[in-house]
Amino acid sequence: MILEQYSIGIGDRFGHQGAAQLCALQQAERQGVTIVPVWNKSFREHSIVGTSPTDTRLAADNAVKERGWKNSYYVDADHIGLKNVDCFIDSSNFFTLDVADYIGKAAGEKEIDAFVGSMSKYLSAFPMPGVRTTTRVTEEDLLAIGRKYLYAIQEAGRIYRHIAAQKGVDHFVTEVSTDEANEPQSPAQLFFILAALAHEGVKVQTIAPKFTGRFLKGIDYVGSVETFSAEFEEDLLVIAHAVKTFDLPKNLKLSVHSGSDKFSLYPVIHRAIKKHNAGLHLKTAGTTWLEELIGLAMAGGTGLDTAKEVYVKSYGRIDELCKPYETVIDIDRAKLPDPQTVMAWTSDEYANALRHNQKDPRYNLHFRQLLHVGYKVAAEMGDKYLQMLKDSREIIGKNVTENLFDRHIRPIFLGT
Repeated sequence: MILEQYSIGIGDRFGHQGAAQLCALQQAERQGVTIVPVWNKSFREHSIVGTSPTDTRLAADNAVKERGWKNSYYVDADHIGLKNVDCFIDSSNFFTLDVADYIGKAAGEKEIDAFVGSMSKYLSAFPMPGVRTTTRVTEEDLLAIGRKYLYAIQEAGRIYRHIAAQKGVDHFVTEVSTDEANEPQSPAQLFFILAALAHEGVKVQTIAPKFTGRFLKGIDYVGSVETFSAEFEEDLLVIAHAVKTFDLPKNLKLSVHSGSDKFSLYPVIHRAIKKHNAGLHLKTAGTTWLEELIGLAMAGGTGLDTAKEVYVKSYGRIDELCKPYETVIDIDRAKLPDPQTVMAWTSDEYANALRHNQKDPRYNLHFRQLLHVGYKVAAEMGDKYLQMLKDSREIIGKNVTENLFDRHIRPIFLGT
């Protein structure tokens, strides 16, 4: 199973927007760019919403049938480990191995020494043409990389082999994620992480490193775009060299776990992948749920009432809702609108505060972040919320399609 050059994480919390998202991908295809969809939903999200991986597979299959999608599509077991992978085995054909929690845990000293010994011959890869931030790597540097990352990579190998034993090596796509680590990976660290993955026999097709800057949920990138641009391009060069050096899959590509909506980075990503004819996987499904709320607000009546109710209850439960996401959100509570104020808002006022349009003075990124993590409130509404989605399907679908195509696909994959 070979993942195509361009792929994008789609899907949504409640499994209703797949067809609208495929509509955006079909628009891209009509403009000459094929981007394959990857439905992704994590164990954490399933636990909060009360769904199962089988539900995600069913939502994907139904959307593909409804839209007449003819290209490949995938269902991702997102951010899994050995403790929770088994429930995804039957329904998924894409597995994101999350080993960030194992970074910094020490492998055995003999294993680290063996790693350094086997990798020393590759120190000559640096300096690498085009990579300015890492000009030389010593055995001491290699020892530090081994101590920091080897155990995590061994864990990736254990997860991979567990999946392969049940599905067969060539029947799934593997992504390895270190994006939720505390520190970004340097080009040299990425190179030797890939070397260790090859040694473990992991046929990794996408790698999601930790980049410089902050990738907070649902809002734009916080950091230096210039620094990210240089880092991203260097990572592309490192991957290309690692593929040749370690006989990794030829389609190995960077995965950007964006937290969604890193609009300021999209132009530099586009230029880099076009310059190097590189692939890209963009994981950006999370804000689809916010487009549902915008659509409900725009529908007015009970739809607007439901959107307001989600905010009021989220405001009252902010500590509980934010805790699972505390490392990837930054909410200034003083800038959250008072619930009574929101209860008096019109459809436009609610939609404009939530919609990610930074040119609109009504946009409130703190309001947006709280609602991003507030989907548990909607899940607890059960059939009431799901019926609202059905009743407002047309206006929600229009928002979902336009958001995915205009704000994400255009700048990254089309360059417009």
